[in-house]
This record gives sequence, structure tokens and C-alpha cells, in this order.
Amino acid sequence: MITTLVIKNYALIEDIRVDFNEGLTIITGETGAGKSILLGALALLLGKRADLGSVKDASKKCIVEGHFAIANYNLESIFDENDMDYESHTIIRREILPSGKSRAFVNDTPVALAQLQALSPYLIDVHSQHETLEVATENFQMDVIDSLAGNSSLLKLYSKEFADFKKTSEALSLLQKEKEDASKELDYQSFLFNELQQANLSKLNQQELEETYETLNNAEAIQDALSNVNRLLDEEQIGTLQSAKEARIILGKIKEFSTVFEGFWERVNSIILELEDISSEVGNTSEKIEADPEMLFQVNEKLQTLYKLQQKHAVSSVSELLEIEKNLEEKVNTTLGMDDAIEKLEKQKALLRQTALKTAASLHQKREKSIPLLKKKLEATLLPLGLPNAQFQFELNASEDFKASGTDTLQLLFTANKGMAFGSLKKVASGGEMSRIMLSIKAVLAEYKKLPTIVFDEIDTGVSGEVANKMADIMHQMSKKMQLLSITHLPQIAAKGDHHIKVYKEDKNNITGTHLKVLEKEERIIEIAQMLGGKNVSEAALANAKELLN
Repeated sequence: MITTLVIKNYALIEDIRVDFNEGLTIITGETGAGKSILLGALALLLGKRADLGSVKDASKKCIVEGHFAIANYNLESIFDENDMDYESHTIIRREILPSGKSRAFVNDTPVALAQLQALSPYLIDVHSQHETLEVATENFQMDVIDSLAGNSSLLKLYSKEFADFKKTSEALSLLQKEKEDASKELDYQSFLFNELQQANLSKLNQQELEETYETLNNAEAIQDALSNVNRLLDEEQIGTLQSAKEARIILGKIKEFSTVFEGFWERVNSIILELEDISSEVGNTSEKIEADPEMLFQVNEKLQTLYKLQQKHAVSSVSELLEIEKNLEEKVNTTLGMDDAIEKLEKQKALLRQTALKTAASLHQKREKSIPLLKKKLEATLLPLGLPNAQFQFELNASEDFKASGTDTLQLLFTANKGMAFGSLKKVASGGEMSRIMLSIKAVLAEYKKLPTIVFDEIDTGVSGEVANKMADIMHQMSKKMQLLSITHLPQIAAKGDHHIKVYKEDKNNITGTHLKVLEKEERIIEIAQMLGGKNVSEAALANAKELLN
């Protein structure tokens, strides 16, 4: 419930603070006194967009602040879901700065309007004769039925199941789209992969292949060169080895005379050993090399395949081709493996669908059972409100399509007179009838669920006499279970209030301002008397006012 409302520099209000209590609070005042300003301030607290034009003095900051006692509202989860700090005594503040910028705070923490708008329906519910079209919406009507049916737990369960079903359905659609896109490239990717795989790249050494090719392609020239080398090294008359050996013999005769000569001998000896080794290897290699046209052809084919693949994939090494082959294999396998994943998701979706349908069917059954009771209560409530022949007809049908609250579609049909055809509320109910229907529905709801503070803004327009008395009785009865504020012009309703606030305008220093005053008992008598007979209060009006209050 709202406990305090502070308004500064808003419209015709300079600075007011009003405290609210439990029960029924009546708000009265002459037309144009500023009752709508209170509603405008409340709308800011509920998340309406701010307008600099509503600020009294544009050079100063405008502040609207509301204090709410919500310990019994069980709103902790709502605060958590919207990332706000929960306090059993919650303070909401809106500020409009001279720059036109608006700010919102919940418990002194800045919040976005979306966060405030998510919270506000749980705090205040405003109704006026011009804003009763909500009662004609399917969502509102379904919510009423669910309240009577006690479907709160089932709705939470269904909401989770529906969310799981939607999540799985979206994942399945995404995977199917990915498979569709991937399938278009699968053939080409498979071709590239097979082409690389057939090349047997892991067993290819490009450098060895190129050396082998050059060797086989130049076998005759290589053999001639190696023979000449061997001849130069080891020919008996002029070979390098022979000359070196002769030098070693000569040095051997003098090596003992000096370490220098001994060093010469050792170096020549090392050269001889290295040359002998080279000569031996050259000879062996020369014997191994021979022209092999078939092998040359095979090596050339491998190299040409390798060069073509490198050119196609714009790389220069076997290792890069192997990496490409690996990536292609993963893509091909992923695409081929999507069928299994899709099949798994399809089964999961079907299972979740059946689970949600089962819960939706339970919701439907409980709704069907509660409709006769709701019909009876609404028609009984409207009977004394000047609609003795009002009748409702609820058409509840189950479908196969999921909605936020199940699979049901609902149409509420209404007729106010006997012998008249039923029609949808928004088509056949007048503004006055819609107001009374809304009041009746809220009265029934108050029996079954914890409602937020309700504000009725002249919902009684066009009503008088005994009907007004009955409306007052309903409001008073509702206020025993909830906080209710009623802006009214009817003395019958004003007299039923537990508390009474008067809104009035006053001129000071040639400036008009709106003010609020909490009326005491004697002041209430005068106010109600004026509502009955005008400003010039008669004794009869005073007596009538006292009688109404008693």
C-alpha cells in the first residue's frame, strides 16, 4: 500500500506531502481543483514518461516521491528479476530536471523506466471510466478466471514448461537453418577433403620429393660429375689423394724434429682420411645412381599434384595443406552429424510439447469449473448496481497453439437486457456499464487474490441514488482487504470512506496553487453537505450529510 506521497514543483503544486492509510480513502474537490494532478503524479511513479511541460517552475527540479509498505506483497522475486534492491518499505522517486532529463530511483538506486514499469502493476492499479477497456481484453478476463480457479501454481509450472519448449524450438530451428546452409556447401567441402585425403599428404616430404626428382632427372650428368670427382681424388698418377699421401711420407721424415712439423703431418693426415671417406662415398653414390624413367614419372606426378593443391588453396607447404584437410574434415563431419542433433532436439521438443499440453489441459479444466462461479458472482454483484438483467457468457476453447497462459482462447460475451443478443463487451457495453463491470470484477478478485492499491478515478460517473449507495458498499467491503482510493463526486461514496482528502485551489500572491487537506469529522460533514446541495450549505444538507456518515 502507498503510505506517503510527496509532490514538489509539479503542475499547480508547489510542495505537498500527504499520508495515506489502510481502508477506503476518499478524494473530493471541485472540477478543475487538481485531482487529475494527483493522478498525473502517480502515473510518473508508475513509469509514465516525464514531460517538462508539467513542471510548475522549469528552472527548478520537479520531484514526485511515493512510499510503499510492501512487506505482505511477496514481491522479492519481482525485485530480483528486475535487478532492484528489495526493501519492505520501498521508496520510488521520479525527478524531472530543468534540462528536461528524467530520472527514476527505487530505494535510492537509479533504475530504468522499464524496471519501474515492471514493478508498478504490483503496487498501484488506476481505473477511470475512460480506462476500463482493459476489462474487454482476453488477458484480463483470463487472469480473473485464473484467480478464481486458483491457477497460480499451475501457471508458474506451465510458464516454465512453455519457456523450455520455446527455447528448444528456437534451438531446433536454428540448427535446421544451419544444416540447410551447410548442406549447400557440403558437396564442395567433401570434394576438397577427398582430394586432399587422396593425396596422402601425411606421407609426403616435399623437399625429399624435389631432391629425388632433380636427381633422377639429371642422373647421367650426376654420374659423370661423380666419376670425375672420384678420378681427381684417387687417380693413381695425379689424384689428390696420391699427392697428399706423398706429402705425408715426406713430412713423416721430419716431424720428430719439431712440433711444428709434427702439426703439419697431423693436418695432412686428417685431410687424407677425409678425402678417402669422400672418395668412398662418391663411389658408392655413383654406383647407386641410375636412370629410372618409371620412378621419375611417379615422383613428378606426386609433385605436380602437390603443386596444384598448394596453388588451389593458396599455400606453400604440406603442413598448411594438412591443416586445411583437418578443418574440412571437421566441417564435413559437423554437417553430417547435424542429423543426429536435429533428431535429438525433435524428440526433446515433442516431449516438452506433450508436457506443456498436459499442464495446459489442467488449466483448462480448472478454468471451466470456475466459470459458473464467476458468472454467478458477477451477475449477483451487478444486480444492485442498476443492471438487474445483466448476463455473461464465457466461451472458453482449447487449441493446439501455445500462449503465455496456456492453449485456451476466451471470449466474454455480455448483455445488459433480457431478450437481447449477447455481444463482446467492448461492442455492447456502455461506458457506465463498463465501469460497473470493472468494479464488480475487482470486487470478486479481492476475495481471491492480494490486489495492489486500487485507485478509482470517478468510476461512478453517471450513477446516482440507490446504485451509488450499492457502489459505495462494494468499495467499502473491498477496502477491508486492500487499500482503495476513490476520486468521486458522489456524496454516497464519499460518506463510506475511512479517510477523506479534499483537493482545492487557492490564489496566493496572484499565483494559483493546488493544495490537499485531510478532513476531520466536522469538515467532512460540510464537504459532503456541499456535495449534496452546493456551496451554500442548508440545514437539510448538513443533516443529510450527517445521516450518510452515520
